[in-house]
Amino acid sequence: MNPSLCPRIGLAVAVALSVAVLPGAAHADHAWGCYHWARPANPLPLDIGDNLTSTWDGHLDLALADWNQSTVLDLTEVPGGANPKPCKATGGRVEVCNSNYHNTGWLGIAQIWVSGCHITKAVAKMNDYYFNQPAYNSPAWRQLVVCQEVAHDFGLDHQDEVFDNPNLGTCMDYTNDPDGGAGGASSNDPSNEHPNQHDYEQLEIIYEHLDGAAPAPVDPLGRVDLNSPSEWGKLVRTIAGGRVQVFERELGGGAKLVTRVIWADPEPRAN
Repeated sequence: MNPSLCPRIGLAVAVALSVAVLPGAAHADHAWGCYHWARPANPLPLDIGDNLTSTWDGHLDLALADWNQSTVLDLTEVPGGANPKPCKATGGRVEVCNSNYHNTGWLGIAQIWVSGCHITKAVAKMNDYYFNQPAYNSPAWRQLVVCQEVAHDFGLDHQDEVFDNPNLGTCMDYTNDPDGGAGGASSNDPSNEHPNQHDYEQLEIIYEHLDGAAPAPVDPLGRVDLNSPSEWGKLVRTIAGGRVQVFERELGGGAKLVTRVIWADPEPRAN
């Protein structure tokens, strides 16, 4: 691993809302570029492969129930088709995995393979190396990360990229305090464990147009270890004071792997 690319323990996401009760909340503008799944009709039918242990199963169930409230998604949880350790992607679906990925620097990672603007396959991984440590070993952290990582695989970006301000009440908001309330930036801010209405509005915008047949995945990477930041390709963007970075790896034929990394505090507090 290149230490200059991994200065902190991180929440990594690859590409792959306005809160009505909060004054000044933004309108729907948090799509991740143009990335989306191709489909000839709405809602989008998408299989989500469950490669999780029992510790995580309930969190994925809840996240999918939340996201299925969208009018443009039709998510089906199916048995996983990936070995959790490499969490190998499967064409036309999302694989969700957890394992001890060791001291890689990231807490969670979502990766999408894209052809032009179209997502062709995706994964979301949770790193038990960190979730077994006191700072992250809580239901609130697990729910936030599963909810957010899976949503990146639909083409959603974040509502807010400031970690230490009050929660917006969506898992698409960066935070150091996922369950909200006392102990965080506000004594009465909401939990960031679920989507909010702004997320559903953004999904409707992303998927309002229809496509033809989905393109076939292009993936020449073979046995490359995509758990390692050194394999994510070129750093193309740094935001949020360096705590958020975007990497792209060209795959040829107009395809690429895009990885977005969120670096957390080096000494996160326990909840």
